[in-house]
Amino acid sequence: VHFLPELKFHATVGADYAKGDGTIYVPGYAAQAFNKDESLSGSDYKYGPQKNENRLLTLYANYAKYFDELKSNVDLTAGYDYQYWKSTTPLYYTKSGAGTTLSTVKASDYRHVMLSYYGRLNYSFDGMYLLTATVRRDASSRFSKDTRWGTFPSVALGWTLTEEPWLKDNKVLSNLKLRASYGVTGQQEGIGNYNYLPVYTSSVTGAEALINGQYIKTYRPEAYVENLKWETTSSWNFGVDFGFLKGRLTGAVDFYTRKTKDLLASVPTAAGTNFSKTILTNVGNVDSKGVEVSLNATPIQTKDWEWNLSYNFTWQNMKVKNLSLTKGGNQTNVKVGPSIDAYQFQVLTEGYEPYMFYVYHQLYDRETGKPIEGAYADLNKDGEINEADLYRYHSPAPKYIMGLSTSLRYKQLTLGMSFRANIGNYVYNGMAMNAGAWETVSYNNSQLNNLNASFLKTGFKTRQYLSDYYVENASFLKLDNLSLSYNVGKISKWASLTVSAMVQNVFTITGYSGADPEVPNGMDNSFYPRPRTYSLSLGLQF
Repeated sequence: VHFLPELKFHATVGADYAKGDGTIYVPGYAAQAFNKDESLSGSDYKYGPQKNENRLLTLYANYAKYFDELKSNVDLTAGYDYQYWKSTTPLYYTKSGAGTTLSTVKASDYRHVMLSYYGRLNYSFDGMYLLTATVRRDASSRFSKDTRWGTFPSVALGWTLTEEPWLKDNKVLSNLKLRASYGVTGQQEGIGNYNYLPVYTSSVTGAEALINGQYIKTYRPEAYVENLKWETTSSWNFGVDFGFLKGRLTGAVDFYTRKTKDLLASVPTAAGTNFSKTILTNVGNVDSKGVEVSLNATPIQTKDWEWNLSYNFTWQNMKVKNLSLTKGGNQTNVKVGPSIDAYQFQVLTEGYEPYMFYVYHQLYDRETGKPIEGAYADLNKDGEINEADLYRYHSPAPKYIMGLSTSLRYKQLTLGMSFRANIGNYVYNGMAMNAGAWETVSYNNSQLNNLNASFLKTGFKTRQYLSDYYVENASFLKLDNLSLSYNVGKISKWASLTVSAMVQNVFTITGYSGADPEVPNGMDNSFYPRPRTYSLSLGLQF
């Protein structure tokens, strides 16, 4: 703004549009689509168009000025964000030997809008005393009008001790800063776009109702929670930043506490209260605390050689404080999380870690060491094996998280590596359970499936859904990135060149028997491991 140069206005407008369609043809003699009845063999159909559309509008004003007479720096920002997502898939028709039929893939039209108003103040006095205050007002179309808006404030204070006169000229300590902050954040991801609305879904082919000799399409109600609201987390953080030897060794130590209110999770519904066995709703509160440590060092720094190291460590502990679903009742365990064949494997229990596995204790043959099919411990000693014998067994959340990055430069050649480790995280190997029993080889006369290798160890004839045999320690060490780059330097008056090669997902060391030990929700039902990626790049700078 010309008449007030400290004031700036910023605008960003963006739009993405994607469309995809295709044709699938499988000849009748192919094993994939073979049928004893030749008229039913093969398939030939088109799908799509599938469309995705995203829009973004960001507007904000920023005022920044240093006041010499007050020794103060002021930075003010106020803004507005609008984001829109849309994804549509139409119904399509399938052609086969039996004729043209409507696909069993239902049409979809998913839309989601986020609105945000926000403000931020950064203030510093004499470079020593720091204040940051923010407030956000967010609205999500995933909630009803009564619960759509959420207000999320935060405030942070900092004191840079090394700017104080009595410490400013210290030759060993190059940085020392104390920090404290409090903030509230909101969560609404992964809950679906219409979970608060009474939505009806049209029946697909084969699910019509027979009325007066005619098949009539029906509409079925979907499950919904009218008063669904934001999951909110309030956090306290206390930390110290430090640096020695002119920044050759730096680091930070943080202690934090977090209180999550109105946790969003999928839980079983009481019979006759909704239109699904499970429903996503606000279920209760979870408290967590932890310590984070980060260290950065440059052990070697010369003209030809430079070695940099970066290490971080996190310890965390979480507990369920209360379950809002159980007020006035005696229910203490609420089953949550992903399901396999209507079985849920995780639980929320007051006083315990969230999402612990809720399973039976498997019994084993003393001579062979193999698990005994259908044999579980009678933990409550009542002479029966039923749900009362389920117990909480480990958590998918790691106790310790660590990361190590290093880069070594010799003249223009640089080698870089990034390691990451989780310790104490457990995973339910759903793929081993679901495909590791003999019954999964074939469900009918014309079907043949692969068996999971776990069958060779168990010999199970039927799937043992809730056996703790499949809860495995999934601690791991990963080399995420390995890179090598060479700075060629100037190749002309106007340009310099850098050549780089990189490998991602280099290796994983773990005792877990599944495809990948890193499963965010603790339930592994994946077929394939993460890909290893190789890349080569040339960088020109003008």
